[in-house]
Amino acid sequence: MKPALPPVDGAAFRALPRRERLQTLTRHWVENGFGTPYAVYLFYVVKCLLYVGVAALAISATPGLGPVTDLASWWSEPIVYQKLIVFTLLWEIVGLGCGSGPLSSRFVPPIGSVLYWLRPGTVRLPPWPDKVPLTRGDRRTGADVLLYAAVLGSGAWLLSRPGDGSPVPGFGDVGLIDPAAAVPLIVSLAAIGLRDKTVFLAARGEQYGLSLLLFFFPYGDMFIGFQLVMLALWWGAATSKLNHHFPFVVATMMSNAPLLPSRRLKRAFYRDHPHDLRPSRLPFVLAHVGTLTEYLVPLYLVFLGDGGRWTWAAVLYMAVFHLHILSTVPMGVPLEWNIFFVFSLFHLFGAHGDVTVWQLESPWLLVVLLPSLLFLPVLGNLRPDLVSFLPAMRYYAGNWATTAWVFTGDALDRLTAGLTTSNRLAPHQLETLYDPDTALMTASKIQGWRAMHSHGRAHNGLIDRVTDGQDDAVVLDGELIAGFALGWNFGEGHLHDDQLLRAVQARCGFAPGEVRLICLEGQPIHRQTQAYEIHDAALGMLENGHVTVRDMLTRQPWPTDGPDYPVHGVRSLHPLRPLPGQPPVETAS
Repeated sequence: MKPALPPVDGAAFRALPRRERLQTLTRHWVENGFGTPYAVYLFYVVKCLLYVGVAALAISATPGLGPVTDLASWWSEPIVYQKLIVFTLLWEIVGLGCGSGPLSSRFVPPIGSVLYWLRPGTVRLPPWPDKVPLTRGDRRTGADVLLYAAVLGSGAWLLSRPGDGSPVPGFGDVGLIDPAAAVPLIVSLAAIGLRDKTVFLAARGEQYGLSLLLFFFPYGDMFIGFQLVMLALWWGAATSKLNHHFPFVVATMMSNAPLLPSRRLKRAFYRDHPHDLRPSRLPFVLAHVGTLTEYLVPLYLVFLGDGGRWTWAAVLYMAVFHLHILSTVPMGVPLEWNIFFVFSLFHLFGAHGDVTVWQLESPWLLVVLLPSLLFLPVLGNLRPDLVSFLPAMRYYAGNWATTAWVFTGDALDRLTAGLTTSNRLAPHQLETLYDPDTALMTASKIQGWRAMHSHGRAHNGLIDRVTDGQDDAVVLDGELIAGFALGWNFGEGHLHDDQLLRAVQARCGFAPGEVRLICLEGQPIHRQTQAYEIHDAALGMLENGHVTVRDMLTRQPWPTDGPDYPVHGVRSLHPLRPLPGQPPVETAS
């Protein structure tokens, strides 16, 4: 249970200026990653085994499939894949999948989600409150709780349904799920998504929700649709990696890989540890290999594979690819998601490899799929401010919307007292497990993780621009705020931007200068800049402008410019008022 922490005591760490704290944290990250205790990895191993085991038990209860001990005789039945989609959606929306456990800064308890979304008074974030009727407000009501319970109930009911007995050539007579049985889950998921985007994103609606619509097509077209969904996920992920950020992700992720114990090899991912922590050539090469893999192998599987030996070779190659991602236990822990990918490879392209896209019969399948699989990813890459990185399929590529929250005085204490939640902030959760110094250092590793990425280097400069070097201002990553206030966080910066700030301000009533928010948008695919905004809880937006990717790439993961980090196109809507005890900060207008 003991984490690996930098060799400095808590009192000395507290006394360090923010620049030196980040130097300590990031240099330690190179060789130790998050410093995760191995008991935490055991927790995730058990959770993955539970996902597989409970899914097998639930699916085996389908009449006609047979006992779970005879899984080899029925794993390839078409209804098995349908039910795994439903089960995984439920697993995620309850909070057991992505964004759970210590590697998402969720320690005690290890999940949020269901503990929040069944509780009236918690914060909800509607996606279009000014455009969709009956969605205004940011407080969860009894109706929202009932909607969420309806999703859980209709999902469990759909999972329990028998097959319709329709014959599927080459398989048994269990048949498929009656598509009408999926209607309650589809409707309730869409309804709650309009009331609270957090719940919809947690359900991975862009994948599992979309796949529910394919249940209305006959077997052949339905499985072609499943294959196209997987193709879009792979190609979307590959396209999102066409940037300068991904090598930073690779290096940071490999530093945290539990199966890579060699510190010497971990240092090889950086130019000159401990002095220059920019990525070396090695993560660049691995980044390009990963991108090509996600483009070329799925291209073969979907359009050229025939179920023969080369198809199986491609299936095994991609399975190893996803198992490698799984083995690194990345922050945010999309572990069950990668297990789902591995099963999908064997099920869709192995057991059902004789079904190919060239056999598509209904053009309506493309009408259903293309808006989600083509339009949203294109829009999300061009205008990342309009589309979450999840439906835009811009996955673990380092190019996300991110935020930093700056608190002064007793504002942080008033935040924790003013919200209805089911968890405490991550640093306070850690205090129930460790002594204060260990809790402080462990919680601070989140700042080190953020700083290791390219966008974290821009955050360092923007934070100094706001605080002007004031070291007693408390800076928290927006992921920690979302996990505390919303019950779920998975790298989606739009969940902890100014919309959440307004909801927090309505409950806490902060004075000017007490809470400030720095929002850094993702990079559009056609530009080498990233937009930023600075908000004050009481005053609204103070400033906006943009930073360049080039400036992120040349800097170390600790502040080097003070308040003079280069910003461009600055528009001051309200002067950056000084924090308590500070002189005014000059800004361009």
